[in-house]
Amino acid sequence: MKTYKLLGIISLIVMMVTGLTAQGDIITAKQFKELKKSADNLVIVDASKAKLYKKAHIKGAVNIPYKVLNLDKGIGEVAGLLKPVEDVAKLLGDKGISNTDMIVVYDEGSQKYSSRVYWVLKYLGAKNVKLLHKENKAWRKARIPLTSSSTKLDAKTFEVVINNDVFADISFIESNKDIVIVDARGKKEFTGTGDKKKTKYSKGHLPGAVNLFFKDVQNEDKSFKSVEDMTKIAEDLGFTKDKTYVVYCKTGIKAAVVYNALKNVLGYPNVKLYDGAYLEWEKKGKAIEK
Repeated sequence: MKTYKLLGIISLIVMMVTGLTAQGDIITAKQFKELKKSADNLVIVDASKAKLYKKAHIKGAVNIPYKVLNLDKGIGEVAGLLKPVEDVAKLLGDKGISNTDMIVVYDEGSQKYSSRVYWVLKYLGAKNVKLLHKENKAWRKARIPLTSSSTKLDAKTFEVVINNDVFADISFIESNKDIVIVDARGKKEFTGTGDKKKTKYSKGHLPGAVNLFFKDVQNEDKSFKSVEDMTKIAEDLGFTKDKTYVVYCKTGIKAAVVYNALKNVLGYPNVKLYDGAYLEWEKKGKAIEK
């Protein structure tokens, strides 16, 4: 009898753990609340635009809008490229973040900006990063405290340990013919059939790319779709866990959402984000398909 009870307890623990880790680094509001109680080195990052952060944010969160991590407009050849890693590391350290902290990132609810900042942190070697979706009902139920007061933390040192497992560039794409290239943009951008006068216009996509629009991996409330739903999407596209995936969009923002869906929801081990994205590919005069 005791043996059966013990097995039942073990099974319950396994189910609980499985439920907590079913979506990798993606956590719920309830899990965040528990994490906040138990993690001594927790740093909360609000990746929303500064004006939204000033209105309301999680108490204790520091503001790192994704754009501050990119090269300034007019510098370099391609818009949206990540700043030199030493500059990003200094910015993170000045904000009170080290690579060994437990970091939770969220944004205004779209998950575009938090996903991008999450990816940057992983690329630079942050050891423990979680992604939290802002959903008002869930936040109210978990009683997550909000404030309009800015948070300033003591400066730390962010030690860069580049993680090339999550990064792809032109050289990687051109030298690996067996990869799956995933375009996270909308259909008109992907096919190059949009209005030339609009900012979303493009000439087409990278040769051989598969189109997986970033909004298609999200529910109506912008949360990530379930493992079951994502598995169906992956099967329809012919995706399998053993392949290497390189995700891109126009500037690396929407692609970060799809990156997280493949990496954290489906648990695919080999997923990379092409930081230069479509803009760099076109700027370099590389072949484009419609």
